[in-house]
Amino acid sequence: MFTKREASLLLLFLTFIALATLLAFRPPHEVPAAIIKGRSMLPLLREGDLVFVVSCDPSDIRTGDIVIYRSKFENKLIIHRVIDIRYENNVYYFVTKGDNNFSPDISEFDFGLGVNQNRIVGKVLSIGNYVVKIPYIGHLALMLRGG
Repeated sequence: MFTKREASLLLLFLTFIALATLLAFRPPHEVPAAIIKGRSMLPLLREGDLVFVVSCDPSDIRTGDIVIYRSKFENKLIIHRVIDIRYENNVYYFVTKGDNNFSPDISEFDFGLGVNQNRIVGKVLSIGNYVVKIPYIGHLALMLRGG
């Protein structure tokens, strides 16, 4: 059997191999990865975690998925969970909310329906119920950006 340290190293090695494979064979994407900033997705995602972004068709987004979308008011990206989906006039609207927030992202909604599908950048990569992330590795980037 493996020691705890050996098992951890093996898991880390396999994770890097899987990520390298995913990144090598995925289509080009506007935002391939993102660093978590803030506390809205605690306890799942912590500040400094690096997550990977996959492009998707709006019809492939499901309740429970974590999406990345462009803010209406600032030039920033928001990473929150889809808690409801609305379909009006051939357009998807996603009701989003941070796991650690009390209420949905109402100020970001278009026409009061949700985040318009055109503002969705992608979904956070997950395998089954496991979100693929590299914990805390983004702290250096946040420090260099002054964030």
